[in-house]
Parts: sequence; C-alpha cells; structure tokens
Amino acid sequence: MTTPIHGIARPGYEGVAAAFAANFVAPGEAGAALAVMVDGVMVVDLWGGHRDANRTLPWESDTLANVWSTTKGVTALCFAMIADRGLIDYDRPVADYWPEFAVNGKGEITVAMLLSHQAGLTGFVGEARPEDYHDFEAAADRLAAQAPLFPPGSTSGYHAISIGPLANGLFRRVTGQSLGAFVAAEFVQQRGLEIAIGLPAAWTDRAAEMIAPPELSSSAAADGASALTPAQFAALANPPVDPLAPNTAAWRAAEIPSANGFATARALASLYGALAHDRVCGGVQLMGGGALEAAIRLRIKGIDAVLPIPARWGAGFLLNSDNVYGPSSAAFGHSGWGGSFAMADPATGVGIGYVMNRMGTDIIGDPRDQSIIAAVYAAPAVAARLA
Repeated sequence: MTTPIHGIARPGYEGVAAAFAANFVAPGEAGAALAVMVDGVMVVDLWGGHRDANRTLPWESDTLANVWSTTKGVTALCFAMIADRGLIDYDRPVADYWPEFAVNGKGEITVAMLLSHQAGLTGFVGEARPEDYHDFEAAADRLAAQAPLFPPGSTSGYHAISIGPLANGLFRRVTGQSLGAFVAAEFVQQRGLEIAIGLPAAWTDRAAEMIAPPELSSSAAADGASALTPAQFAALANPPVDPLAPNTAAWRAAEIPSANGFATARALASLYGALAHDRVCGGVQLMGGGALEAAIRLRIKGIDAVLPIPARWGAGFLLNSDNVYGPSSAAFGHSGWGGSFAMADPATGVGIGYVMNRMGTDIIGDPRDQSIIAAVYAAPAVAARLA
C-alpha cells in the first residue's frame, strides 16, 4: 500500500518528493520527514508514515526523532557560535579552559583537536554502564582524567559517544551553561526551532519510537567486541549502546550532545540552510563568515582509527568525502546512526535535514540518504550551480 506523503515540494523539486516517497517502498521506511532549504527558502517540507513500531500513530508535521550522531553537527555549530563571540579559540589548548584536562599528557590537545576526534579519548577505560553517560559532568570528569588511547593528533578516532560529555564539559566551563541549555535558549526560544539535546517533557508525546533491525541490537555489538582495538572497544562496546535506548525515559532525560538530540527535519534544515546561505536563521544571525570558515577548515583526514572509513574533519563537522554529501566539495554536515543526516553546501545554498525512526545499519551513506541527496542535486535550480 502506498504511504501518503504530506507537506510541500516546490516546482522543480518533484524528484526530491519522489525519492522521499520511494524510501517507504524500499527499503521500507516506517516514518520520516525531509526538509530542504535553498538560498534561505524552504523548498521541500515533507513527512509521512508512522511514529511507532506498531504503525498506528501517524507521523505528524511536528514529530521529533532521536537523531543520534547528527547531534554532533549541532554541537559543532554551538562551538562555532561561541567562537564567533570570542569566548573560545579552536587553536588554544583545552586545558586553558579546563585545567584538569591536562593530566596524562593531554596538555597540548587543542579545542579543534578535541572536536575533530584527535584526542584519543574514544570512550571509557575500565568497566562502564550505559547510564554512566547520563550524568555528563561525571562522565566528562572521568574521561578528562584518562590517558589517550592513541597519540593525540596522530589520527582521528571517532569519539562516538564520549565527545558528548567532553564537549559539554568544556562548553560549560567556557560559557557557564550546558550545550542543552544553549540550544534551548538560542534555537528554541530565539529562533522557534524544534530541536533539543535530550527530550523536553513538554515534547514527549511528539517523539517517534525508534525501530531497530536485529543486527543493530546491543547484544550483537557485544558479541563482536573481542575483535576491536582498545580505541574501538572504548568507542563502540564499553558500554554497547542499545539502539532502542532513545525510547526510554532515562535516555530522554539525559543530556548527551553526541547522540541524544531530538529534532524535526525542518529544524535541522533551517540551521544548515542558514549555514549554506547567509548564516541568518529565524531572523537572527548565527555567526559571521569567519567563524564558519574556521569551523569547517580541514583539521585532519585519513582512515579513521575507530570507524575504518575515510574521514575529513573540521571542528566537529564531517567534511564531504567520497561524495557522501553529494557532488560538491564544499558540502559538510553530520550523519546519525541508523539513517538521519543534516548537511549544508555553501556552493549551492542547499541545506538538508532528514529524520526517521526505522534504523538502518549504515553509519554514514545510508541508501535512503543517498537517494535524497542525489535528487536534491538533480533539481534544475541546484544542478545549474554546479554545471
């Protein structure tokens, strides 16, 4: 049966709407939303399917989903904003703002190195439980006391969950507020966006239920832990993260700026669309052009030590590699475990946000994402800019 699709796609973007609708046929999306901005204008705003596993509750225009690591791009944006305000310098050591961080040979790790996964703090050393990440201050202090699992600056090693408390610990020391509080003040209150780190109680009834295939179970992750390097084990298996954790009250009440962002596609597209255009969102400037240039400056590239894939990192943003964000070398963003993603392309003025609840198995490059991105770049107005 054909899944009804709601919302709008402006003339010229019919192919994007068709690609979105096709995702409900193969691979069989449950519920999802897609938004696309071009030159600061919302040209696509679509949603469809169901927000629960039993497929009884329709996905609404204001449904939010846990976007996993797509949250990291929002965190990177927050750091770019405070850098623009002169509160933090990417090239200064983390220890300048957080003296305790300097122990065990970490005194020369810069803010940019931390945000680009070069610090070697890919996860906990020693026994850890999932709830250890729920208290970000305790998690930040524990990670800050550790020795690096690889020489800092020698490579990137994806800090899958650990970058959340580390970034939050640093952000609070610099600004006096957590990343979650900053997102609430800057994005929700000032700009009217539906996005949060953790899930506000008032939004509980709007949250989608995440659905995981068997190969993404936490027990399956634990079974493969013996083949991992220490850096990989710390990042991916200590503790293994349950793909259904976002459905629990404890996860939703926590503040994990690497993994438990909840957002609509519209909110993500609004932020990234602003970064791709004039950096103004909801009538309020996010940052100046120099701050964005610093945030997306290449900090390190190569095969990641945790995820054995080519990676090019800015200060928290994943820079386009292997066309994962389309054909433009200027594109950047972040993808989330299971299929969500958000990206910006200043060369074409494009910003895209995609959220869903039926998780796939790809870390980045999910087939659903790739079909949508290809359709956006095939739209005549966008294609003409790269011709």
